[in-house]
Amino acid sequence: MAQGISMKLIPALMLVAFSGAASASGFQLQNQSGSGNGNAFAGAAAAAEDASTIFFNPAGMTNLQQGHNISLSGTLINRSINFTNQGSTTTIPGVFPLPTGNGGNAGGLSFLPAGYWAYGISPSLSVGVGVGPTFGNTTEYASDFVGRNAGIYFSMEQININPSVAYKVSEKISLGAGINFAHNESHFKQGVPTSLTNYLDVKGDDWAVGYNLGATFQVSPSTRIGLAYRSRLDFELEGKQEYATPSATLINQDVKASLTTPANFSMAVSQKLSDKWEMLGDVTWTEWSVVQSLYVDNKQTGAPLQRLPYNFKDTWRVGLGANYQYDDAWKLRFGVAHDKSPVKSAEDRTMTLPDSDRTWLSFGAKYALSKAASLDFGYTHIFFVKTNTNRDVTTGYPGVTTVRQTIRGDVDTSVDILSVQYNQAF
Repeated sequence: MAQGISMKLIPALMLVAFSGAASASGFQLQNQSGSGNGNAFAGAAAAAEDASTIFFNPAGMTNLQQGHNISLSGTLINRSINFTNQGSTTTIPGVFPLPTGNGGNAGGLSFLPAGYWAYGISPSLSVGVGVGPTFGNTTEYASDFVGRNAGIYFSMEQININPSVAYKVSEKISLGAGINFAHNESHFKQGVPTSLTNYLDVKGDDWAVGYNLGATFQVSPSTRIGLAYRSRLDFELEGKQEYATPSATLINQDVKASLTTPANFSMAVSQKLSDKWEMLGDVTWTEWSVVQSLYVDNKQTGAPLQRLPYNFKDTWRVGLGANYQYDDAWKLRFGVAHDKSPVKSAEDRTMTLPDSDRTWLSFGAKYALSKAASLDFGYTHIFFVKTNTNRDVTTGYPGVTTVRQTIRGDVDTSVDILSVQYNQAF
């Protein structure tokens, strides 16, 4: 019985194993640069303003000056996640007890560093590499959280190393490509409904390899169009499961699970309106439908332990931004964006990342320290649609499961993002 209960909960780890710090829709981290944050990352695949274009569109490296271009950024993300219980139930209170607390603020402060180096070998050929946490999150509720058996703690770090190359085919067309070496490490804790003290504690990690492609089209001296594609990443997570019984006996088991993170495709435009004004826009599609059902196996025997459906849908993001060149030293930035959530229903919404549609409001500035160096600042507030959960907690083995609890409640989420970036060319 203990194994059946614990393995039923494993897929929750695998779902949030690529969760983001609630910035981009679903579980992605959009915050790969300080300069883009000031525009809500609108038109990022066409902007090609500094070395962070390696992530958003590697073809943009040909728009940078020859020689070395370095961009180093740091981003603080402060999340607020507050749950309000709205009639969570348990089938047999004495046998399957339910805590009573709302869990407090499950968000918190996260720091995301990123670094990029691009080198223009010639006017037509550039190479570079970017390093940053493309996915990452920490969510933690208080121990008396009513929804502890549907997820009480999650932390994840996914680091991406992205060597890239760009080639200018003509004065109007540039092409780019990159390889992505990603390492995912996840840690998940969840209660089980047999008591208020036993729990599940799971850790897993793996490397995966993918690619990204990009192209820029200089349609006119004032208009640039960017196209960018980033592939899926397939992880085979392996790790440990630790399960504490009501009598405090620890059970350990090796587990494995297949995890696919979604591909995405962006169409972006940069339009110079005058010497002072530039408009930016983008439409981005993310292939969240790859997350339908998750499967977990015993690592030693390969026996299937669980299938859990999530039924995600593909999403679209739309962004609009503007830059204003105030004087020789200062460039001001503005941006708005809207992300759709891949979660279809309250039944699919998890405790550790209760995702919903969101709207970005951003502003920032670039300050030129010299002809070769500059600083970027960006601030974003993200407004989330208030949403709810209706999540079942079950026990049993695959194919024979029983609902023991249903976690019902309202969720209020918001995010503040502050970024700083240093740029140097030489």
